[in-house]
Amino acid sequence: MRNYPIVSAPMATASSSLTASLFFPRAPKLHHNRIPHYRLTCGPHGTPIASSLLSRRFLLLPTAASAIWDALTGGPGGSAREAALAVRRGMKLFREGDVSGSMVEYDRAIELDPRQKAYLWQRGLSLYYLNRFEEGAAQFRLDVAANPNDTEESIWCYLCESQIFGVEDARNRFLEVGRDPRPVMRESYLMFKNGGDPKMLVSNFSSGREDEFFYASLYAGLYYESLNDTDSAKFHIVEACNSLYGSRSDDYMASLAKVHCLCRNWSLI
Repeated sequence: MRNYPIVSAPMATASSSLTASLFFPRAPKLHHNRIPHYRLTCGPHGTPIASSLLSRRFLLLPTAASAIWDALTGGPGGSAREAALAVRRGMKLFREGDVSGSMVEYDRAIELDPRQKAYLWQRGLSLYYLNRFEEGAAQFRLDVAANPNDTEESIWCYLCESQIFGVEDARNRFLEVGRDPRPVMRESYLMFKNGGDPKMLVSNFSSGREDEFFYASLYAGLYYESLNDTDSAKFHIVEACNSLYGSRSDDYMASLAKVHCLCRNWSLI
């Protein structure tokens, strides 16, 4: 999960590299002032459950990028382009809290263009919140195989497998990846890989950048969830949501923190 529009996975050709950069965006680590309101649902399409504040990116393709993509795929009706648009729809639905709906779109994308599957980290996140942990772990392992430097996919694979095998066995299966340039994610990675103190992680970044505090709080909460410590998980993930970055950023993971609370029926107040 890296910054838009970078994809770190090695590509076979120049055209496929361009394809990936246009249509497999990583969530932006940026600040935005616009915070639109919209309804969250964790159930089927359109089923309202709760309302909340979420920052979201309207996932529209730039005209120039669309033109290049059409040239590569043989026109606007190409199945690969339709698959990429399905991914965008899935991301939008997830941000709105419709986790089941997002899965429909991600699976549709794979049907249209099987090449997408190796980069669909978003699908793995949706699988986690649908309690489909084996499929989620398989998705993240596939993603790390394609992109061996992605720290967050390694952690999310562990989170899925800790629900299947338990913490000790999941740690024995932990996916090793390259060095993350973000200090907060390096420390988070080591905490999940070797065991550690989530409170210390949060403390280390409490007076730093807003995005670092958000990520430290989010992954501290997820660490506690892997230990089935619901109260501590809730405290830190709600704190992440209510942080300045968590409440204002268009980062996909800021939306994920809110969806996490929605799916656990946790109030952000």
